[in-house]
Amino acid sequence: MLPASARLRRPAEFQSTTRAGRRTGRVSLVLHLRPTGQSARVGFVVSKAVGPAVVRNRVKRRLRHLVAPRLDQLAADVVIRALPAAARRPDRLAADFESAWRWAVARPEAAPAGPRLDHRDTAPGGPGAGRR
Repeated sequence: MLPASARLRRPAEFQSTTRAGRRTGRVSLVLHLRPTGQSARVGFVVSKAVGPAVVRNRVKRRLRHLVAPRLDQLAADVVIRALPAAARRPDRLAADFESAWRWAVARPEAAPAGPRLDHRDTAPGGPGAGRR
């Protein structure tokens, strides 16, 4: 179990990290990173698409096990979103996590590429308007 000071707990914390931070995707997970200059905090997102509750909890345990010894390497908020492949290929989960974490440690201060538009942010008549 991660200490409370090392966890993201409020929806606003997850939202600010996923929207304002950088991200890197792998086959079984997506890692979102927002530099804060403070000690690292981590949150996990494992949706029902990954599997039933037992499977989702197993994936979260595996991710916590991978993250815990590395928390001191970053001064950032991190959200790790597991994809359905995380449950199907646990060996791939560890490799994907290692790859994404190395990326995060190598470039923790880089700025995001730019604002990402959400489909709700587009004006009426924008992409997808009028299609049936």
